[in-house]
Amino acid sequence: HRQTQSTMLSRALTSAFRTKTLGARALTTVIDSNEEDILREVMKTMPDKVKVAATDIDGVLRSKYISSDKFLSGLKSSVGFCSVIFGWDMNDKCYDNTKLVGGHTGYADVYAKFDLKTLRLLPWENNVPFVLMDFIDGDLNPYPICPRQLLKSTIKKGVEATGLSPLSGLEYEYYTFDETSKSLHDKQFNKPIPLTPGMFGYSAIRTGQNKNLFDQIFTQMKSAGVKLECLHTETGPGVFEAAIQYGDPLTVADSASIFKYGMKIIGHQHGVLPCFMAKPHANLPGCSGHVHTSLKDESGNNAFYDPGDEFYMSETFKHFVAGQLLLMPALMAMYCPTVNSYKRLVPGFWAPTIPSWGVENRISSVRVIPDGKKGTRLETRIPGADSNSYLALAASLASGYYGIINKISLDSYPMTVGSVVPDNPLAGRFPRNLLEAAENLHSSKIAREIFSDDFVDHFAATREWEWRQFQSAVTNWELERYMEIV
Repeated sequence: HRQTQSTMLSRALTSAFRTKTLGARALTTVIDSNEEDILREVMKTMPDKVKVAATDIDGVLRSKYISSDKFLSGLKSSVGFCSVIFGWDMNDKCYDNTKLVGGHTGYADVYAKFDLKTLRLLPWENNVPFVLMDFIDGDLNPYPICPRQLLKSTIKKGVEATGLSPLSGLEYEYYTFDETSKSLHDKQFNKPIPLTPGMFGYSAIRTGQNKNLFDQIFTQMKSAGVKLECLHTETGPGVFEAAIQYGDPLTVADSASIFKYGMKIIGHQHGVLPCFMAKPHANLPGCSGHVHTSLKDESGNNAFYDPGDEFYMSETFKHFVAGQLLLMPALMAMYCPTVNSYKRLVPGFWAPTIPSWGVENRISSVRVIPDGKKGTRLETRIPGADSNSYLALAASLASGYYGIINKISLDSYPMTVGSVVPDNPLAGRFPRNLLEAAENLHSSKIAREIFSDDFVDHFAATREWEWRQFQSAVTNWELERYMEIV
């Protein structure tokens, strides 16, 4: 039956792409996962090219345009894509310490499969069709260092082990500068001008003053199938926050990746530059990428909810929280993947500093939200806006599932009440920088158990590389401190 559907899909796509009957139009939603819906939607457009994309290890979308004929042929099997996208950093400098990809491999092609569930039209690029890819190896198995494949396998293993399916949501805080890529480079990234002045969270005035920008964010994101629950100013000059509507984690991670990419383009259209850096300013709050999670059982009930508990937390929920807290120090590099990430995790700026939990408490690492039968969930407050959405979700889910499977007790972690985080020697501490985070990940037996040796070795090596690039850089801080006086 599935093979028949696949054949029908291929034939219909071929017909749709090769018969020039209907012009392109903007879709109002992502194409439904049902194959018949895909057929109907694709047949409403006749593109001559398709934009295909995948995220690299840093979460940056890498893409290219391919002809419709090339796309159609790729539906039948796969397409080649240079493996260097997993072998270089976000500035296209090749790693010298990775095993699966590198100069020693000749940067041979890896195979990519189109995920037609992600097919959509991009309103900010003249409604060009866009589809995300999954990478596979020569034996057609998931490519172990592909972030999207890692999240897919994490979900699959967790559901199979527990019978509980995850729902996730993501929130991003980000600075918006009254700059363009050119102006920012021209001033060497020094003193960018914020779009709005002052500290003015939840401001009706600032959003109204920039109504055209906000209108286009909502309109174009909706057309691209990225569902936003809300958009508002945050505390900080030019700081905004967007919440991506909850759903299955893979769809949410896809939406997050497309959201960041789309914001750069929409911002360019309006002469501004969104910045998802974790801590652009030393004396201002950083930018988070909070993860919301709940689990549902086979009947669709919220597995985190227990009306008989003081905080409405089921035993499953408590184990999930304990699993996250236990593995936070080991998986920190997946939540906080850049050198700058660790400048955000400091006292006094609404960011956690040690593994901790609390009920409706934004000081703790994870915030339990007792919101009734449907809404009870966990907010993981560690990730920054600079996180790779696939890896942040994979880390939060894998560690939570680990807690459930191994019945990790929450009793070892005293609850945070108010602004006082209990001292807990058993909880460990967060790594102080990216190098420590990379070393923690590399040495973690549990990380290797819940993911794979290939992923842990590769990702830890890329973070160690990132740290080395920082160590060899001469910063403005050093120049200002030493140039004249020393």
